[in-house]
Amino acid sequence: MELKIKEVSSKNELKEFIKFPDKLYSGSKYYIPPLHSAELNTFSHEKNPAFEFCKAKYWLVCRNGKVVGRVAGIINYKYNKKHKIKYARFGWLDFIEDKEVPGLLLNTVEQWATEYNMEYLHGPLGFTSFDASGVLVEGFDEIPTSFAHYNYSYYPDLIEKCGYKKDVDWIEYNIKVPEKVPEKVSKGAELIAKRYKLHTADGKNIKDVLKYFNGLFELINVTYKDLYGFTEITPKQAVNLKKQFQSLLSPEYISFVLNEEDELVAFGISMPSLSNALKKSKGKLFPFGYLRIIRALQNNDTIDLLLIAIKPEYQNKGLNAIIFKKIMQTVINNNITNVETTRELEDNLNVQHLWNDYESKQHKRTRCYIKKLVTTN
Repeated sequence: MELKIKEVSSKNELKEFIKFPDKLYSGSKYYIPPLHSAELNTFSHEKNPAFEFCKAKYWLVCRNGKVVGRVAGIINYKYNKKHKIKYARFGWLDFIEDKEVPGLLLNTVEQWATEYNMEYLHGPLGFTSFDASGVLVEGFDEIPTSFAHYNYSYYPDLIEKCGYKKDVDWIEYNIKVPEKVPEKVSKGAELIAKRYKLHTADGKNIKDVLKYFNGLFELINVTYKDLYGFTEITPKQAVNLKKQFQSLLSPEYISFVLNEEDELVAFGISMPSLSNALKKSKGKLFPFGYLRIIRALQNNDTIDLLLIAIKPEYQNKGLNAIIFKKIMQTVINNNITNVETTRELEDNLNVQHLWNDYESKQHKRTRCYIKKLVTTN
């Protein structure tokens, strides 16, 4: 039957857009629904500060009145200006197993992008690096980390049939928690701290953690500035992210490394996995979603390693040992058995070498695709 594509133009259609994957993956034991309320905020011009430098449109594809696919088109002007490029992004791409559906979705985004003189379309990417990105190409029988997106195994092939090629890959590792912190790590942490006159922040509650957040975002902007797809975090975005995560973070799973002046020079942030709690909650906080999240934060066997950053002048000096000594001791004390790394670029060998001191395996891979657009000019 004939496919019809429509631009999302009402709140009800936006809710359809957000909830479509819940139906598409209703039989999957691996799909983790994001919170619908958080998705609504992401797509809101009023609530998402990224719209200060981004333009976006959303589309649904229907057959016989039933939604069979969705996609977002995004232009991040700030990213383009920094890198002196003309790239558009596609994101939130989901579709049934029918090559015509992604073909129509991506062709629509391509046409829209050329109207704004864009030369390439790449994705899946969100507005910023804090949105879900990439198409899963390995690890289809694995539960995603808390904020990652799952997709069926037919996605890569059908996207490639639309003329898209690999641009970059991200990989993820599973790390088995040892019985004790490796001696190499614990002794290394002591030596490095003494050599460079460093110490860790003694955070006992969330207020102790939040006072370092301004320095944290500054450090992210400095250390992540050249990473693929990254856009500098603005003050308004920093406020939003702080609100979003402050109720989920626990000081014991965070390692802040400070210099003699108590300035933040490195950090590692982890948190108990929310994947199973989010799956059971089916995208809803109420009535029981919030309670499930609280339980997951208090009682879990897996943590997600969310972010690591080290100030450039302190890189390659072994500060990762200080970061991991604290976090690893916490997970051992709390009977955590598994650490899931979130996505890291496949050529980021410095990060991958961090896992050499532990029993680990690379078990997931996601891909960002790219296509050169045919312009009419």
